[in-house]
Amino acid sequence: MKILFVCLGNICRSPLAEAVFKNVIAREELEELITVDSAGTSDYHIGSGPDARSYENAKLNDINIEHCARQIESEDLKTFDYVIAMDKENFKNIIRLASSDQQKEKIYLMRGFEIDGTYSTRYVENVPDPYFGGEEGFQLVFDILKNSCDNLLSYLKIRHPELNK
Repeated sequence: MKILFVCLGNICRSPLAEAVFKNVIAREELEELITVDSAGTSDYHIGSGPDARSYENAKLNDINIEHCARQIESEDLKTFDYVIAMDKENFKNIIRLASSDQQKEKIYLMRGFEIDGTYSTRYVENVPDPYFGGEEGFQLVFDILKNSCDNLLSYLKIRHPELNK
C-alpha cells in the first residue's frame, strides 16, 4: 500500500505528516506493507529539505524527518493508493490532476481522519500552514498530524484487514 501526503510547498506539513506516519507504521511493524512519501502542489521548494522549524519540531517530538521536496505529478495518482491533502485548497489542486473518478476516490483530507477508524469531510478543518508563524504553530500542526495519523492507521486497518497482525 502506498500513501502520499500533500501540502503546498512540501517543506512543512506534508514532510512532517510523512515522518509522523512512518513512525506510526514502524511502531506497528507495518513498514513492509505500507510505503509513505510526500509532495507539494507547487514548485516553490523542489529539491529543498524540510523547513528547519519542521525538522526541529520533529526532533523535539522524537520523530526522524528526512525528505527532499518534490511536486506532485499526475503519475502519483496512478501509483499511490491514498493521496492525503493537508487542506481544502490543495485538495482541489490534486483533484484537478485526476484523470478518472477512480483517481479522485483516492484523494482525502488529512483532518477527515480526526475520529478513530472513520473518515468524514463534514466540518473538516484544514491542517494550518505554520510557515509564516512561530514554533507554536509547528507544534500545533504536529499534534494534529499525530492524532490524524494514528486514526488514519485505524481507518486503514478497517479497510484492509491484512494490516491487522
